[in-house]
Amino acid sequence: MSDHPPLRRGLLLAAGLFGFAAFKLAPGHSKLPAAAPVLAHRSSSLATKADVVAAANAFLATLSAEQRQVALVAYADSNVTKWSNLPVGLAPRVGLQLRHLSPAQVTAALAVVRAATGTVAGNGFNEIEQIRAADDNLSVLPQGPPPGGSPSGGPAGSPTVGPLSAGPPGSAPSGQTPGPGGPPPGSRPPGGGPGRRGFPGGRRPIFEYSSGIYFIAFLGQPSSTGTWMLQFGGHHLGTNITFHNGQVTGATPKFEGTEPLRFTTTDNKVLPTGTVCEPMADEASAMRALLASLTPTQQTHAKLTQSFDDVLLGPGQDGQFPKQKVGVPVSALSAKQQQLVVAAMAPWVQDADDATATALLADYKKQLASTYVAYAGTGQLTSHADYVRLDGPRVWIEFVCQNGILYRNQIHYHSIWRDHLRDYGGNFYTVR
Repeated sequence: MSDHPPLRRGLLLAAGLFGFAAFKLAPGHSKLPAAAPVLAHRSSSLATKADVVAAANAFLATLSAEQRQVALVAYADSNVTKWSNLPVGLAPRVGLQLRHLSPAQVTAALAVVRAATGTVAGNGFNEIEQIRAADDNLSVLPQGPPPGGSPSGGPAGSPTVGPLSAGPPGSAPSGQTPGPGGPPPGSRPPGGGPGRRGFPGGRRPIFEYSSGIYFIAFLGQPSSTGTWMLQFGGHHLGTNITFHNGQVTGATPKFEGTEPLRFTTTDNKVLPTGTVCEPMADEASAMRALLASLTPTQQTHAKLTQSFDDVLLGPGQDGQFPKQKVGVPVSALSAKQQQLVVAAMAPWVQDADDATATALLADYKKQLASTYVAYAGTGQLTSHADYVRLDGPRVWIEFVCQNGILYRNQIHYHSIWRDHLRDYGGNFYTVR
């Protein structure tokens, strides 16, 4: 739906600070990597992790042998990165799709996600459910062409896309490059009913919206020993949580987005009918408060020369942290502003289970002196290409505003939370 900024090309891996080694994705790596050390302050979360394993095994017990084969995926570098924020028609996932499960199996699957995520209202599991409900909201809207008209770049009303090119299931039409979070740039969805975009003549749909089009997978066998990962996601959501010996070793990458920004549910598929949802209100409010606190001089240092119409390190950009940090250093901010930086991190970090979130936020806070704040656009987070970034020795958070796809009179949000050292638990990387 949006082009990646030129800065993305040629980005190098982050150089580790305070004696940490730099990492890179190990191409062709086939052996199970050595597990990263557990995150600090883990002892208080042992019961929670045991609950996750118990919920995972309870869910597996509801599945047929064939379903278990789909749900259980090898813990390998070729699988852990198979997540996306795109609609499934543009980016297939691993694991089981919720809408192909029985109601009891869906309940059991969501119990795993609930046990592994945070309990803070508006974040964690509640935010995941709001994002899923947003897809149900999109599914009942008229599915007209997104801004930009035809894929050829011609005016609206130009001929629609032609036949699919040869490629894997879920690949984009010939000549189109999908952008994270929506349809290909300038694409025109020809035909299809509500919630469904397809090709003329009843050919395969490109993408579809529904709270049922979310996937759950276990990469490795869930247990209190060994290493495994919970992956859950779909449109505007990518959740990746890594465990080792019953402990969380990584809560990232975590992608979140939403369209629309605010809505009221009209059914009870996910949340009770009449529930007012604002999936990323906390994130937007905290980032906006931080940017508003900057003095004119600080704004000058923090503002980037590039323009960003999507997050830089979305799916498929693992390990591609910029080598040099840019923006205004948090060490140059007042104590009150530094508190706003921590507050801006919190809505993302609180998506992890509560004990993990507390530990991570404490670790990130200790590294504030070497953390940077940068932004592009207006700084108001109200217009297309308004963008803000937090980049520390470990924390990496991006938040960007984009033009709406179906709600064309408003923007919608994309965001990514990564950890320089702990994505996928710090595994599948080698010391450079």
